[in-house]
Amino acid sequence: MAPALEVAVQAKRPLEPPVCESEKELPSFSEIYELYFDFVWRSAKRLGVAQTLLDDAVQDVFLTVHQRLGEFEGRSSIKTWIFGILINKVRGYRRTARRKPVQPLMNEDIPDINQGGPLELRAKTEAVELLHQLLDTMDDDKREVFVLAELEQMTADEIGDAMGIKAHNVCSRLRAARRAFEAALARHHARDRWRLK
Repeated sequence: MAPALEVAVQAKRPLEPPVCESEKELPSFSEIYELYFDFVWRSAKRLGVAQTLLDDAVQDVFLTVHQRLGEFEGRSSIKTWIFGILINKVRGYRRTARRKPVQPLMNEDIPDINQGGPLELRAKTEAVELLHQLLDTMDDDKREVFVLAELEQMTADEIGDAMGIKAHNVCSRLRAARRAFEAALARHHARDRWRLK
């Protein structure tokens, strides 16, 4: 075929349409479970699910993910989609916990004991306990944004997709959440200084 004719034939061929996120092959449920289990567990804990209910909450999230995986349209990342499910489940567990309080377990969030000596382990345990105490002082909207942005390092767009709000609303909530967190931390330090006197 002559070079000019070959160029003309190629020009008439339809271009391949770009592949959308929703057309990409989704990972299997077991791959999603493996990839996102730690994220879901950590986020549920940080968002205030009681330790005694944490395993049930995580199981509920993945049960919903399994049931609705075929409905995933790819308009957001899988992580963002899972977090949207998680938020709804966590809110339900927190409502239930307000009606029926449960007793927390002792040492419910101890860091890995293989890292460092006993003093380092105690310092890490106290830091985790303090983080959860400070998070408990925040209202749900601020806490959710704070956990996603500061602890999970998600972008404003990802957080907005997960929570169903615009990115500029995420930013304003995050500013308010940071102020609330810093104020709670300052109150904690003031109480510690007062006790030491």
